[in-house]
This record gives sequence, C-alpha cells and structure tokens, in this order.
Amino acid sequence: MFSLDHWTSFPCQSSEFHIPSFRETKFLQTEVWVMKNRENMRFWILVSIVAISGFSQGMLLPLIAVIFEADGVSSSLNGLNATGLYIGILLISPFMEYPLRKYGYKPVIILGGLLVVVSLLLFPFWKTFWFWFVLRLLVGIGDHALHFGTQTWITSFSPDHKRGRNISLYGLFFGLGFAVGPLMTPLVEVNEALPFIISSILCFIAWLFLFTFKNDFPEQTVQVNSFKETMKRFKAASKYAWVAFLPPLGYGFLEASLNGSFPVYGLRIGLEVSSVSLLLTSFAVGAIVFQLPLGMLSDKYGRRKILLSVLLFGSLAFVTASFLESSATALAVCLFVAGMAVGSTFSLGISYMTDLVPRNLLPTGNLLCGVAFSMGSLSGPFLGGIFIEYFQALSFFHIISIMLLLIFLSIALFGGKPSSVAEHA
Repeated sequence: MFSLDHWTSFPCQSSEFHIPSFRETKFLQTEVWVMKNRENMRFWILVSIVAISGFSQGMLLPLIAVIFEADGVSSSLNGLNATGLYIGILLISPFMEYPLRKYGYKPVIILGGLLVVVSLLLFPFWKTFWFWFVLRLLVGIGDHALHFGTQTWITSFSPDHKRGRNISLYGLFFGLGFAVGPLMTPLVEVNEALPFIISSILCFIAWLFLFTFKNDFPEQTVQVNSFKETMKRFKAASKYAWVAFLPPLGYGFLEASLNGSFPVYGLRIGLEVSSVSLLLTSFAVGAIVFQLPLGMLSDKYGRRKILLSVLLFGSLAFVTASFLESSATALAVCLFVAGMAVGSTFSLGISYMTDLVPRNLLPTGNLLCGVAFSMGSLSGPFLGGIFIEYFQALSFFHIISIMLLLIFLSIALFGGKPSSVAEHA
C-alpha cells in the first residue's frame, strides 16, 4: 500500500521545490518582454543601417558615371573606376573573420560604417580618377565590414522559423536603399558635392544608432588566430555549403550585367534611353515587392524548394523576354516577373547557407556569400560585354537564362543537406 510515510518522503515536500510567487512570475514575464523588444529594436536598427548603405552604393554608381562622362572620361575607364567597390570587398574578405570573432559584431559594424562616412565626405575634396578609385575601394571595404557584421548577426540570433523572413527583410531594405540612391544624381546640377554631403550625413545618423545596443559574439569552438586557420575555415564552409554560394554569385552577375551591359545591348536593338531605364526599374521593383513573401515561403516550405522554383521560373522569364525584344512594354512585364522570381536569390542564398553549415561556421559562410556576390558582380559586365560583341545572333537575355539554369541544376543535383551538419551544429 501507499502510506503517508511514502508521501512525506517525496522531494516536492523539500525546500528544493519552489513555486514562483505572483510577483516573481510577473518579473520574469517583464524580463522576457524587455529582451524581445531589445532584440526587435536591434534588428530594425541593423536593417535600417543596411538600407542607408544600399542608398550610398546606389547613389555612387550613376553619380560618378555621370560626373566622369561630363568630364570626358572614357567609358572603359568609367567602368574600371566602378570596379573599385568590388575589388575592395575581395581584398578585405580573407581578413574579416578574425576581428569579428575576437571583438564581436558591434565594433566591426561601427568601423565599417565610419569608413563609409569618411570616404563619402572626402569625395568633393579632390576630383581625380585614382583618388576616387581609392575612395570607392575604401567604401567597398567599409560596406563589406558593415554587411558582413549585420548579416552574420541577424542570421545568428534569428530563430529557424523566422530566418528566411529576417534575411528577406535585410535584402528588402538594402534593395529599397539601392533603388532610391540614383534619385540623388540630379542634385549634381545644383552642386557637385551636394549628393556626397547628403549621403554622408544620412550614413552618420544611422551610424550613431549602433551605440544604442550591446555587443555580441558569434558562436565558436576554436579560436581563429591566423590567416592559415581562416583559410581552413573557408575550406570547411565550402565543403558544407558551396552550392549555397551559387545564388549570391548568380545575383551579383545578374545585377551587374543588367545595369552595366544591358543598356548597351538595349540601345543596339533600337530601344530608347528612357525605355532602358524603365526596364531596369521594372526588374528592381519586382525584386523589392517579392523579397518578403519569398523569404516567408522559404521558412514554411524550405529554402532549397523555393530556390529551385524561382531559379527555374526566372530562367523561363528571361527566355520569354528574348522573344519579345520588339516591344518595350512586353519586356517590362517580363523583367518585372523575372525580378519577382530571382530578385531574392541573394537573401535566399544566405538563408540556405545557414541551413547547411554548422553554427560555428556561420561567420565564414556569410563572408563567402559576400565574396561570391562580388565575384559575380566583377564578371557580369565583362562577360556580358563579350557576349554582346561576339554572339550578336543571340539575345543578351540568353546568357542570363543559361546562368540561372546552371545554378538550378547544381542545387537540384547537389543541394541536399549533408548529414554531418547535424553532428557539428
């Protein structure tokens, strides 16, 4: 029988068992609420900073091109100057992970933001080709530090069921800033220094908000203390997630070739300058509109499935565009649909990468996503120009369609999640 003696010996009668009082429960609830609000505030500050960064990048590309064109600088040198941004990203990439792990997210983002602000302020002081090239290189380094820090921080604190949504908002805010940036170009007619001054002030205001939250550090199992160790981590992250680096690479190629090579092709097939601008805007608007929905769908149905769907759909949209080049309206519709599909491949690629790598390799994976994007951005205008020059019988849209199809096939064939990730996560 179960006697009273047995009952009194249960541990719930001991002092170890404690039922929280009403006051303690309310205190715990308040603490949880405060923590959630701090995390939300941190997230929105980070994506707002990314928007300002996108604004400065979107402003610099057309603004400097217009200034150099007015000064008689050749189109080839104009294009060379524009590569300074991406060269800066590639140069600094191998050295970014160590300071992030040693000092945390906040100092890296602060330093990157400060470098962008100072560089933008220096543009009006001395207008020479190579000085502006160096400043663009420094903007690339600062922007990469800023994006690497914010991107990695967001992926690290975002729960699995919200990661796609959060990264898509990251991409959405950058896209909005990048789309608004070119609207500053007409201000050059008022004063050549005015766009640079306004952009630097906006970046500085956003930069000040970084001091409102606490620093944090990425998860790590070993200390990265040398260039050799960083290269080992690059190799390890590539082993897990090389296929996830293809969407950012493809998006860099797509964005740079559309903005750098398509205007040349469009004019050659008889489109007006205003029509070319409208077509590029159609793609950008489509990309912005569907960033968040696709990110949320990837949370629900999986990153790989959504990536496969949008890559195939985007490839078909560009093939369709190649048959409708005689109509600017039809092309605008095709590019809008293509933007809806593949405009999110960069943010979806980052989210996909987080599914494939162990958590301690998240900084490395984010870094390599940025490297892949930069390599695509550097190669896009060059390969696009070669295609236009030597394959005149084919449509420019074919090279983009083929590139998207190759990425689709790579993810379809090799995009399964390695079983060893679960063992290291």
